Amino acid sequence: MSAPVLQLSHISKRFGALLANDDISLTLGAGEVLALLGENGAGKSTLVSILFGHYTADAGSITVFGQALPPGDPNAALAAGIGMVHQHFTLADNLSVLGNVMLGSESLWQPFTRRLAAREKLQAVAQRFGLGVDPDALVGRLSVGERQRVEILKALYRGARILILDEPTAVLTPQESEALFAVLRQMVAQGLSIIFISHKLGEALRVSHRIAVLRAGHLVAQAESADTSQAQLALWMVGHAVEAPQRRPAKAVGDAVCELDNVSTAPARERLLDANLRLHAGEIVAIAGVSGNGQVALAELLCGTRAASAGRVQLLGRPLPPQPARLVPLGVARIPEDRHAVGVVGDLPVWENAVSERLRSSAFSRWGWVRRAAARAYAERVLRTFDVRGGGPAVPARSLSGGNMQKLILGRALSQPDDVAASTGANGAAAVPRLIVAHQPTWGLDIGAVAYVQAQLIAARDAGAAVLLISDDLDEVLTLGDRVAVIHAGRLGTARLATDWSREAIGLAMAGITEAAAQAHA
Repeated sequence: MSAPVLQLSHISKRFGALLANDDISLTLGAGEVLALLGENGAGKSTLVSILFGHYTADAGSITVFGQALPPGDPNAALAAGIGMVHQHFTLADNLSVLGNVMLGSESLWQPFTRRLAAREKLQAVAQRFGLGVDPDALVGRLSVGERQRVEILKALYRGARILILDEPTAVLTPQESEALFAVLRQMVAQGLSIIFISHKLGEALRVSHRIAVLRAGHLVAQAESADTSQAQLALWMVGHAVEAPQRRPAKAVGDAVCELDNVSTAPARERLLDANLRLHAGEIVAIAGVSGNGQVALAELLCGTRAASAGRVQLLGRPLPPQPARLVPLGVARIPEDRHAVGVVGDLPVWENAVSERLRSSAFSRWGWVRRAAARAYAERVLRTFDVRGGGPAVPARSLSGGNMQKLILGRALSQPDDVAASTGANGAAAVPRLIVAHQPTWGLDIGAVAYVQAQLIAARDAGAAVLLISDDLDEVLTLGDRVAVIHAGRLGTARLATDWSREAIGLAMAGITEAAAQAHA
């Protein structure tokens, strides 16, 4: 192994009773890519925050290029040559590329000669590492891949020789991911060192030289990437074998449950434009696309929190009411994108969150009073059936881990109260969900929770539900989707059989380029 440029020695960090990092020692060599893996709560974020000076370790030390790194000082980390590119970019849309790169390190109001020198330095860095971006381009008009290049340029412009990349491909098209990998190879060839944090195991194996795995605050494994496998990495991460769902065709596709005909929504940060879609019982329609291209508008429309401004939306042959309270008894189940802000009320106990969407139903209330015994019994059934761990029905929902919180939301969506499950009832309530709107259902979950959530969606499809899956994860789209459509700039493409798509074609459509157009320009 090459000489270490970074050494973490016996790092420990405790938050109250939680031991986030326990005696962790790692090294990083010059020109090396180290993949850092671990499920949610494993200690990755804490370790990186200590390295970058946001937290101070309770014990241990860090040396960078042979010099001790002062604890708890982000400026010291930057001065030592450590840069970080976060998953969610921190850029000013109203500034140019050059303005964003200079922002925070030097004044934007420089004399012409100084600004010219900064521009020349930026261009030299961009050329050296193959990061071609127009310095005068307005960041707000750049693609997601180009914005990420600006973030990387910010770090390199400030002299970073060690780069930490947090989930760098989470918001990229396949083509943009390939371009990023080419840039990383060029960086490594010129001696830069990289810590690569990702939940995509195949990607981590491909990009890195070595892999380190954290679990419950402990460093449980280190291995050369060439000497391990995705199955072994998953075993190290969760402590047991994980069986990921395999693609299998829908058993029986039924009638259309939900129909969109030339639907548009009012102008907003995200909107739909002239969308057409059919969602059938017994199938999963997966929507691929770079985040921010209309997915929120589509999910909110079908969950009743956003109305159509044009076109027709029908549920079971009738107009879909833009009122969530009316949609739940009609059999519409939702798994929202933001489980913390929308999925649960963090300060309420788990049992109240479990019944929150049906609290006014006769199953859980009578004459304005909550039937607590029935509500708690239902919550306990959800927790038991969907293996929700974390303290039982009385604990605040915010105390649950991300995976257990998502299991609670999933159980609430898929489980019916006993009196509803027994019959459809006079109000037309569905015994099982007729339509499931799953918006980023596995985002931020560890590999075990991902496999569980995906298996439950497949089971719901096989039970006859129509499932709309909206996901940024192309692997998830191609694994679960019976049909796949791509959304770009608010326009929803035709939903075609998943087997008719290639990854390359989906990537081009995500960027707004048709496969035929790409071939014409080849």
